[in-house]
Formats: sequence, C-alpha cells, structure tokens
Amino acid sequence: MSTPPTAAEIVERCQQVMAHAWMVRTFVKHSDEVEDFPELMGIVRAVFDTSRALETRADDPPAYLAMLRKKLGKLRTAAAAFRRNAPLASAHTNFQQAVVSMDACVDELERLLSGTP
Repeated sequence: MSTPPTAAEIVERCQQVMAHAWMVRTFVKHSDEVEDFPELMGIVRAVFDTSRALETRADDPPAYLAMLRKKLGKLRTAAAAFRRNAPLASAHTNFQQAVVSMDACVDELERLLSGTP
C-alpha cells in the first residue's frame, strides 16, 4: 500500500506539468501564425502569469497550492480558447499537439489539486 504524496511532492509534479505548459507557450509565442492570429497569445499570457505566480512559492507548498487554485481557472479558460482558436490559425500537427498538451496539463493540475486539502 502506497502512502499519499506529500504537498512537496505534489508541488514538484505541478512544476513538471508547468514545464510542459511553458514549452507550449514558447512554441506559440514564436510561431509565425501568432502574427496573423493574435488570439493565440491568450495561452501565452496565461501560462506566463501562472508560472510566474507559482515560481515564487515553490518552496512553500501550501502557498503554492493555494496560488495554483487561484490561477487554475484562468489557465483552464485560456486552454479552452486555445483549443478553439488553434485549428483556425493552423491545421499543422504542431498546433494540434499543442492543444492536446495544454489540455493534458490543465487536466493533470486539476487532478493533482483534487487530492490536496
């Protein structure tokens, strides 16, 4: 029987998930499509905002998880908009996979938070 993860372990996993989100942010931010479809910048801003808010609390798991709870709604909303807008901007596999990746990041962060007090 395994023990539930500690808050510090959950934060570590959240940081890994946010690293994946950061790579989607970087891809979108530097894509040519963003010039013609500025709506894509919503996911860029949401990931940046969430990451910056969390990084200052990485050494304080309760504060980190509280901040993640606060920021997750905005990230979820941005991911949903990205899911709608990305196919309009480009049908390229890179955009399709970026949508899958962002949805997976949001789902995993929600799952991780669901097991914390």
